[in-house]
Amino acid sequence: MEFGVVLQCNPPAWKVVELAKQAELGGFTHVWTFDSHLLWQEPYVIYSQILSNTHRIKVGPMVTNPATRDHTVTASVYATLNEMFGNRTVCGIGRGDSAVRVTNGAPVTLAELRSAVRTIQDLANGRETDYKGSTLRFPWSPDSRLDVYVAAYGPKALALTGEVGDGFILQLADLSIAEWSINAVRAAAAAAGRDPASVKICVAAPAYVGDDIAHQRDQCRWFGGMVGNHVADIVARYGEGGMAVPKELTDYIKGRKDYDYNDHGRAGNTHTSFVPDEIIDRFCILGPVEAHIEKIKALKALGVDQVALYLQHDANEDTLKRYANEIMPAIREHVVAKK
Repeated sequence: MEFGVVLQCNPPAWKVVELAKQAELGGFTHVWTFDSHLLWQEPYVIYSQILSNTHRIKVGPMVTNPATRDHTVTASVYATLNEMFGNRTVCGIGRGDSAVRVTNGAPVTLAELRSAVRTIQDLANGRETDYKGSTLRFPWSPDSRLDVYVAAYGPKALALTGEVGDGFILQLADLSIAEWSINAVRAAAAAAGRDPASVKICVAAPAYVGDDIAHQRDQCRWFGGMVGNHVADIVARYGEGGMAVPKELTDYIKGRKDYDYNDHGRAGNTHTSFVPDEIIDRFCILGPVEAHIEKIKALKALGVDQVALYLQHDANEDTLKRYANEIMPAIREHVVAKK
């Protein structure tokens, strides 16, 4: 199993670079960041510095969207970084949340998302693509390689992920929802004639190691609010319980009211009081070391290939170190030189 971290691009940008360096030294394989150009600094600028200051780690957004960035420009950024640093990028993409809502925009349609995924996949992997009536290709980066992960919750988005995504991002660590979502993605991949196992599965959730559960919940309650924004879109589209969406994913947002994106993804967000403790415990990975190991092993048994840790709380560096020194070694298989 691989492990990643999810960082916000808060100033100073060099602090983000430093955390990425710590992550690589601790054995993490991926550094993901938020991509919301008004709330935080520009991630692709920071990626260039992370890549130049590390050796193996991959970088990418969790998640970008097709509304605020032209598909061809996005692909060009990845192909350029890959040419410079040796295919160490990954693209997480979705319909759009904070980046578009802050500018009074709206998430793109699933058809637009599908088109963006295909365009970025083609161009950033050295292939031709049809775009707005033209056949395009990057002549300067034939060896670029990029996996595109699709972030999804609803049934139709999960189906799209299985049909076209190289990977699937599920932004919560609830075991029952993870099982339902992974099965939906794999079924769609099989129906499309793809190998279901070829779609990599990434579960992303806040992780906080320690014994003070009440404090951990308060520090991670923001996550239930962030997920609630996407769930509200699902309920608006399908209705409560529509299209077999799990009740665990929809019931808790009934108390949701106005949401202030100025507090998006931040500990202490005052607009997430509607999120109950039960949801935090299910969506996040909290508690002592043993609880983290148990939950991650359960996710691994469901077919999860990567767990990415949101570290937006007051013990981010300590959690990073404890994962590197105590949790990740307990998850990974030990290989010996001679038997």
